[in-house]
Amino acid sequence: MEPQEINVGIDTSSKQLDIFVRPTGQFFSVTNDKDGIKDAIKRLQPLKPKRVLIEYTGRLELEFVCAAHKAGLPIVVCNPSQVRNFAKSAGRLAKTDKLDAVDIAHFGEAMKPRLSSIKPQKLRNISDLLIVRSQCLEMSTMQKNRLKRMPKSVHKPIQSILKAIKKELEVIDKQLDKLVSSIAEWRQKRDLLLSAKGVGNVLAYTLMSELPELGKLNRKEIAALVGIAPMNRDSGNFQGKRYIHGGRHRVRTVLFVSIMSAIQCHPKLKPMYKRLVDAGKPKKVALIACMRKQLTILNTMVKNNTYWDENMA
Repeated sequence: MEPQEINVGIDTSSKQLDIFVRPTGQFFSVTNDKDGIKDAIKRLQPLKPKRVLIEYTGRLELEFVCAAHKAGLPIVVCNPSQVRNFAKSAGRLAKTDKLDAVDIAHFGEAMKPRLSSIKPQKLRNISDLLIVRSQCLEMSTMQKNRLKRMPKSVHKPIQSILKAIKKELEVIDKQLDKLVSSIAEWRQKRDLLLSAKGVGNVLAYTLMSELPELGKLNRKEIAALVGIAPMNRDSGNFQGKRYIHGGRHRVRTVLFVSIMSAIQCHPKLKPMYKRLVDAGKPKKVALIACMRKQLTILNTMVKNNTYWDENMA
């Protein structure tokens, strides 16, 4: 008999990592800091696991993921909703930290997800700066709304906050430009993306940091990855409405903001949007179709290493 492959499931919290090894049943916990992570890696390396699976939380798993990748462990960063749905389908309704680690390891053994590619440090920095930039814009919008509703007696402090946010946004934009310009390959990719109509710095940087698969997949695969591919809901004679779900929400959000201005002036997307709306499609459906078209154009440009050509688009 062939030896069973080892899958390690790790449940993450701000203070602790709960680790389950399948199929041996070994379970242990470590602190979610440098010492705890070092101890966990030291205990996992002799097991020679096929996969070490950890759920995506946004930040809490990042230090372990980087350290494990550096140590040569095969890391898989999982989608939490996929793992939870898998656990429910297997009959698991209870939820504790240990059970979550057990379910993550079981998910790895059954579904065999591919290993995650780890971003270089500078790309991670770009991703972090984009998150902070997005948060600054949200705060700016909140303050602008308050400015409209609040009496003039409190306008001065609100305007001071808006001024400070604007200043920080300028600093962040300069940092982003400096990071991308420091590497010739990124600089060339950025210039290629910016040559396309309707693409600004934020969308270009977001695609570079959050969608490294751009140019490596076909149009259907890249649309599904971002979460803008229509999904069927058919059964027998019943044909349900198509809908979108999941995917890279940061990419999708920035792409949506970009498309809102693109449908006003883009030589290809403006007539496409008008044609769909005139045909009776809901405006949101037409917007998603335009987002998918824009992503397809950019994917083809990166794949062929060609700059924007209106006739080709």
